[in-house]
Amino acid sequence: MKLRKLAVTLFVVLSAGLVMAETDAHKTFDQLKGMEGNWVGKNANGEPLQVTFRLTAGGSALMSEIHGKGPENMITMFHMDGDRLLMTHYCGAGNQPRMKVATADAKSVSFEFVDGTNISPGDVHAG
Repeated sequence: MKLRKLAVTLFVVLSAGLVMAETDAHKTFDQLKGMEGNWVGKNANGEPLQVTFRLTAGGSALMSEIHGKGPENMITMFHMDGDRLLMTHYCGAGNQPRMKVATADAKSVSFEFVDGTNISPGDVHAG
């Protein structure tokens, strides 16, 4: 009986951890969705640059489009994959790195490399 009680308790604790992780990823995705609209900034050369965030696919994906010149035109897609938030960046350098959230708080989100096409973990990413 004690073993069964321990097993049930362990299951509840582990399940709560999984639910919290899913909730955190969804919370971060909701934060990013809040950026929907047009944003203006400057590129590395100090020239004007416009970025648009737009929800698509029934709200299941957020598209970020950089409106620049030549290779500055890039798209990044953010979406949930189960309990994790992923992004795929379609870079002007011709590669498509895929990343997952490493850390997130109310003001920032950090991503880490998962895999990609036309790119390897040791490759230099220009974008």
